[in-house]
Amino acid sequence: MKPRVVRSRIRQQELNPVFHWQDKAEDDKVLSKIKIKQALKSGVLNLSGQGLATVPEKVWNLSDSEDCDKEVRYDLDRSNEEESWWNQKTLTNLDLSSNALTCISENVKNLGDLTVLNLQDNALTSLPDGIGCLTKLTKINISRNKLTELPESFFELKELKVLSLAHNDFSEIHSNVSDLIMLEVLDISFNSLNSLPGGIGFLVRLQQLTLNNNRLIELPNDIVNLRNLHKMDLAKNDLKQLPPVMGELRKLECLYVQHNDVVELPDFTGCDALKEIHISNNFIKFIPADFCENLPQLKVLDLRDNKIEKLPDEISMLASLTRLDLSNNSISSLPSCLSTLAHLVSLQVEGNPIRSIRRDIIQCGTQRILKTLRERDGPGKGGPENVKAPFEESTFPDVYQMKKGRSMIVSNKNLIDVPEQVFLDAAEASVYNVDISKNKLGEVPSGITHLADQLTELNISFNLLKTIPMFFSRFERISYLNISNNLLADLPEVVGLLVTLRELNVANNQLKRIPPSVYELKGLEILLARDNKIEEIDATESGLAALPRLATLDLANNNIKQVPPVLGLLKNITTLELIGNGFRQPRHQILEKGTESIMAYLRDRIPT
Repeated sequence: MKPRVVRSRIRQQELNPVFHWQDKAEDDKVLSKIKIKQALKSGVLNLSGQGLATVPEKVWNLSDSEDCDKEVRYDLDRSNEEESWWNQKTLTNLDLSSNALTCISENVKNLGDLTVLNLQDNALTSLPDGIGCLTKLTKINISRNKLTELPESFFELKELKVLSLAHNDFSEIHSNVSDLIMLEVLDISFNSLNSLPGGIGFLVRLQQLTLNNNRLIELPNDIVNLRNLHKMDLAKNDLKQLPPVMGELRKLECLYVQHNDVVELPDFTGCDALKEIHISNNFIKFIPADFCENLPQLKVLDLRDNKIEKLPDEISMLASLTRLDLSNNSISSLPSCLSTLAHLVSLQVEGNPIRSIRRDIIQCGTQRILKTLRERDGPGKGGPENVKAPFEESTFPDVYQMKKGRSMIVSNKNLIDVPEQVFLDAAEASVYNVDISKNKLGEVPSGITHLADQLTELNISFNLLKTIPMFFSRFERISYLNISNNLLADLPEVVGLLVTLRELNVANNQLKRIPPSVYELKGLEILLARDNKIEEIDATESGLAALPRLATLDLANNNIKQVPPVLGLLKNITTLELIGNGFRQPRHQILEKGTESIMAYLRDRIPT
C-alpha cells in the first residue's frame, strides 16, 4: 500500500503546486549561488513558484552569505570589476509569490532598501512586526493568502503607493490605513468586509479603489473626499445606497456598482470626468432628469437588470453616450429622442415588455432600432429637405463657439469636404474633440492635421470612407476613434501607431477580420467591431491576448463560425458581445446570461 500512497501524493503535487513536502534544507537549496550572484548584481531576487515552505535564511542577509566572494582582486585588466563586492547592490525587489509560505521571518526588517515585495498566492496567516521597518517600500502584494489583520507597524510604511490585499479573510480594515497617505492603488476585493473605516477620505492621492466581492452595506461619508480617484469598483456587495452627492469625485472616470441593492441613482453633478457607470443588477426604478443633464460626457451607461419602467426625454442630453444597456427592465416604450444620440452604437433593450417596436426590429440591433425611432418622428428634423447646402456660413461653428466646448461638431451636414480654414479656426480654439460624422466624406479631410498635436477624440462615423490616410500617424494624443458605418474593408498599419488609443469603434464596416494593426494598440480598452463580416476570433498571444487592457469587446452580428475556448482566459474582459453570429457553441441561452457566463463556459472547454 505504501508505494501507492506515495504515487498518489506525487500525483497530487503535480496537479497542485501548493502541495509539497520540501523540508528546510531543500528550501535553502533553492537559493543557489547563481541566484545570489544575480541578486547582488541587479538588486532583484525572484523565488516565485519554487514550492517553498520557508524562506531561506540567506535571503535576509544576501551580502553576508558565505557564498559571496568578498576578496578584493586587483586584476590589471579589471575584467571582473562589475562582480566585485564594492559593486554589489542591496535588494530592492523581492518576489516570493506562488509558494506555500505560512509565515515570514522577523528578519525581513534587514531588507531596509526594499521597494517592491510580492507575497501573493501563499498561505500566510500573519505578517511580522518587522515589516514596518521597510520604510522605502512603495509596492506590496499580499493577495491570495489567509490574512485576517495587519500588524500596527504596517501602517508605518509611509511611502507605500500600491497595496493589494485581495482574496484574504479580512472582515475589517484598521483605521490606521488612513496613515498610508501616499497610496495610489488600494485593492481589498474578495474579502469579507462589512464596512470601511472612517478616515479613508484622507487618502487624497488614491487613484484606484477596488472593493468588489465583499459584504459592504454602506460607505463612509468621507469617501467622496478622494478627489484624485479615477476608478472605483464596488461590484458584488450589499450596498443599499451610494453617497447621495458624488460631485466631489471630480476625476472619477469609471464607477462599478453591479450586483448590489441600490435603489436610486445619486447626484453626479460635478463629476465632469465620469465616462462609465456600470450599475446593473440593482433595484433602480427610474432615471432622474438631472442625472442626464449633468453627465454630457458619459460614454457607457449599464443599467441592465434593474426595475426601470420609463426613460425620461432628458436622456437625449447624454450627448457622448456610445453604449446604453437597458436589458431586463420593465420598460414598455422607448422615447424617440434616443435617435438623436449621435455617438450611440450599442443599445441593448432585450428583456423589456416593449410594445411600441416590433420584436423582430429589436432583434436586428441598434441601428435598426434607432432608424425606427427616427422614422416615428417623420421626415422633419434631419430629413433631406432640411439639409443645408455645403459651405453655407452657418454650416461651420466659428472660433468663439468652438472655444466654449473645445469641440468642433459638424455632424449631419451632407458635406463632401471640410474647408481647411475650419480646421485652422479649430486649432486657434484649442479644439481636442472633432465630430464630422453623418456626412458624405469619401476621405478624411487633410486639414485635420492642423489639430494633430491636440486631438484626443475623433468621430468620422456614417461617411463613405474606404481607407485611413497615413497622416493618422501624427495623432499622438488620440484616445477615442469612431470610424463606424463606413466602407472600410481593412485598416492600414498606421492605425497600429496610435498607441494612446483607448477606444476604437469600427462597427458597421466590411471587415472580414480584426486587422492586425489593432493588436498593436497595447492601451486599447474598448473595441467595437459588430456588424462586419469578421469570420474568426484570434485570441492568441499575437491576437486579442496582446491587448492587456481590453475590457469591452463587441463582435455581435458577424460571420464567426467558432469561438476559441482560450478567449475565456482574457480575464480583463468585462463586456463581451457575440450574439448574431453563426457558431453553435456557446448556445444562445448562455450568451443571454452575460459576459461572466460566456467566459466561464469557454474556460471549462480548454483542454487540460
